[in-house]
Order: sequence, then C-alpha cells, then structure tokens
Amino acid sequence: MHHNTVDIRNLVHTYPDGREALHSVSLSVEAGEKVALVGPNGAGKSTLLLHLNGLLPAQSGRVRACGLDVVKKHLGRVRAAVGVVFQDPNDQLFSPTVFDDVAYGPLYQGLPEGEIRQRVAAALAAVGMIAVTDRASYHLSLGEKKRVAIATVLAMDPEILVLDEPSAGLDPRARRQLIELLQSLQPTQLIATHDLALVRSLCPRTVVMNAGHIVADGETTAILSDHALLERHGLA
Repeated sequence: MHHNTVDIRNLVHTYPDGREALHSVSLSVEAGEKVALVGPNGAGKSTLLLHLNGLLPAQSGRVRACGLDVVKKHLGRVRAAVGVVFQDPNDQLFSPTVFDDVAYGPLYQGLPEGEIRQRVAAALAAVGMIAVTDRASYHLSLGEKKRVAIATVLAMDPEILVLDEPSAGLDPRARRQLIELLQSLQPTQLIATHDLALVRSLCPRTVVMNAGHIVADGETTAILSDHALLERHGLA
C-alpha cells in the first residue's frame, strides 16, 4: 500500500482557448483518507480529477497516483488502481447487461473467467445490486445506475475511488443510500461535490477550489463552519 495514494505537484492546465483551468495545484491524499473537493462550477474540480487517470495528460507539473507517474506507459496500471466514477453513469454503462458492464474492466485486464465472475459478484454485492445482474442498465433508475457505475470501478479492485458529483440528481432516499454505500466502502476516496451535507457525513477532510486554485484544505468541521470562507467561494 502506498502511503500517498495521490500526489499532485504544481499541476497547470490551460484549455486550448487559453483559459487556465488549474494554476499550479498541489494536493496529496493518503491511503485510507476520504477527502471532499468542493468549489463553484468552473473551479477546476473535474479538470483535476481527469488528470488522476490520465484522461487529461499533465501539461506542466507532476501527477502520481498509487505510486505511479500518470504518464502514457503506466496508464493501464493507473486506470486499474484509480477508479473514476463520472457524474453521468450513462458515460460508464454501455453493455447489454449489468453483468457485462461490471465484467468489462476485469475482462479487458485479461483475468480468467472464474475470477471475472467472482469480481462481478463481489462488486455488485458491495453496492447492493446483485438482483439486477442480468438486467439492461438502461432500465434502472438513476440511483441504481450510479451504484452499478461504482460497481464497474470496484470490480477493478482500485486503490482509490474518485467520484465526480456522485449525489447529483438523486432523490433524497437514493442520496441517503449512496452516502451509506460510500461510508461502507473501504478504499481511499476523493469526491468532488456540491453536496455539503454529503461532505459533512462522509469526508473528514475538505479541499476547497476556486478559479483553478486550492484556497483551503483542512478538517471538514472547521471548513464548513467558516461561513466567510464559504461565502467567498460561492458555497454558502
């Protein structure tokens, strides 16, 4: 187990139109931490997350995940270790059945069939979705789809779960179930969200971003009780 699961140093990202999305961002996440990443739209949260599995390559600065530099030659290993769950589960679910979606990563890794079946069963059990194994994901509710999207990542046995707006669009019951699910899952978690109640109940540490900078990083209780800070960064 690597001590620092995520280690980002002086990461800069400029979009093709010249807009700077990330200004020299540095962030470390230790194994076992659950860390919230909060900030207004356009703060750079999603841009930062996309660097963790190499969907966006680092233009300047350094990104390490699970002890590996996130560069082309390591991408296969990085993507097995860093499980990214996108905001829209439809970006992640595209197979004829839930089983096929969850089996996709392990199959792509070349695991033997018996182990793939075990991985799928364990991942779906972890998210409470064994009952839908043979169904088509497009028949599921949004909350169910979010759980299956998490299972597709768990099947890869990642060291860290990276989630982008996991509770967005969920009704109160599905949201509560999602929070309970994330509380029950072991791996290190980095969660970008606007949902401060989720942050309060799930993440002991909060990182605040605004306009491509990390503007605060500390204990969730301290950050969420700093009303001036929240006002200043459009979070109140």
